[in-house]
Amino acid sequence: MRRLFPLLPVTDQTAGPGSDGADREWSPAELAAAYAYPEPDGRRRTWLRANMVSTLDGAAQHDGRSQPISSAADMRVFGTLRALADVVIAGAETVRQEGYRPARARADFAEARRAAGQAPAPAVAVVSAGLELDFSLPLFTSPLVPTLILTGAAAAPDRIAAAERAGARVVTAGDGVGVDPARALAALAELGHTRLLTEGGPRLLGQFVAAGVLDELCLTVSPMLTAGDAQRIAGGPAVEVPTRFALVSLLEEEGFLFSRYRRDQGDPGQV
Repeated sequence: MRRLFPLLPVTDQTAGPGSDGADREWSPAELAAAYAYPEPDGRRRTWLRANMVSTLDGAAQHDGRSQPISSAADMRVFGTLRALADVVIAGAETVRQEGYRPARARADFAEARRAAGQAPAPAVAVVSAGLELDFSLPLFTSPLVPTLILTGAAAAPDRIAAAERAGARVVTAGDGVGVDPARALAALAELGHTRLLTEGGPRLLGQFVAAGVLDELCLTVSPMLTAGDAQRIAGGPAVEVPTRFALVSLLEEEGFLFSRYRRDQGDPGQV
């Protein structure tokens, strides 16, 4: 992996095969430094980043899954982003399609998580209106950290009871059937989760974009073409005014581009 942006000045410390610009596999510590969450600045309670992958022609999936358009380097970034987060947020359909399992503890990040006051692994928070989930799966029965389910106040009581019997914690984050994005982030903050990561899918990411609560997008551009009618990384209704994001960094490995964009500083967000 090599850094394309920002370019660093060549010094005794950065020159040679160990520099950021070298085409080599970065260590977990280097990746963690490259993707570190910003320090709290008192303006907001949470920081929501999204991690998505897209082909050159805009497909976020192939045959309904992201794995075919991913790579080994993409999975290293994926693992690093999870290791830095307090909680991983995913929509119910993504959980079903991608076969979600509990996040695992990573020895490479254990000390850093302890120092930051984090659990050994991030919790997984599933956004679901109907709670039509298989509660016998390991995601619910054997996580290191109890799985959360974000739902609306109108969710069926029998499904809530089934989730809680399986060991999940149900969190109400909406007045009706669905989940309000801003309330979901506030509810997670109340539980002590402020470093947030969403992995989609496209419909959930679209809701975060429309609500104006997305702070950062980590987008892997896959050097593949798929054609077809696959979803984009964000779906749903269009926003009235496009939200401007600024490029923070750009890495490359074997033709895959790993971009990181943050909301423009002039737009402080709503949470």
